[in-house]
Amino acid sequence: MRALIVSDIHANLQAFDAVLADAEYAGGYDVVWFLGDLVGYGSEPGACIDRLRRLPHIAVAGNHDHAVTGKLNPDRFNGAARAAALWTAQQLADDEMEYLTALPEVRPEGEFTHVHGSLRDPVMEYLISEPAALATFALMETPFCLVGHSHYPLVWTEDTGQANVELLDPSAPLCLRTEQRMIINPGSVGQPRDGDWRASYLVYDSDLGGAAGVLHHRRVEYDLAGAQNGILTAGLPESLAIRLASGH
Repeated sequence: MRALIVSDIHANLQAFDAVLADAEYAGGYDVVWFLGDLVGYGSEPGACIDRLRRLPHIAVAGNHDHAVTGKLNPDRFNGAARAAALWTAQQLADDEMEYLTALPEVRPEGEFTHVHGSLRDPVMEYLISEPAALATFALMETPFCLVGHSHYPLVWTEDTGQANVELLDPSAPLCLRTEQRMIINPGSVGQPRDGDWRASYLVYDSDLGGAAGVLHHRRVEYDLAGAQNGILTAGLPESLAIRLASGH
């Protein structure tokens, strides 16, 4: 089984389409595992929802998905993110809002648990510190946890009461073993923040490597100018277009 693992698409249709095409080129996939924040920031929320819904997939909610549907107060966001959430809420059809509203916050899937932020705070906690990682390890009931939210492609490894972190390396597949617990973030499709503007994602192959399979980290270029122009044409904050090019 091959799963395409994506997170933080953020209504960036150009990036999402590039990821889907690249994943097909790299061997295809049987299912999409989506880790939250389908909308927010970008200018194509309805089209991104439609793309995902047409694919075999499982998904969890992110904080921007909650903000658009009213489950989270967008006043908790910075100015640009708040503006994007309020704009997005005016763009979506009733069935698209219903889809986002119905997304669960946590979902187990075999040896993986899927969540946007962390198991301690499913939509809001950034899992970028050792205490946060240890708190999620303490709550994990599966060997592996897939998270998004920080927009950083990284892996936390549990080691005798400690949590060690490394950035994922596209040149080195990550072999999974059930006796080595990990928290893994595929990075962001629609708004990377690790200094590389290219869309970031993972492919999980359960039939390769050790007993638990292998994860392949991939980066792909997309129509950056098209995504930026969409943001500006929609009247969204210019900063959201500028940051796409910087990868921050």
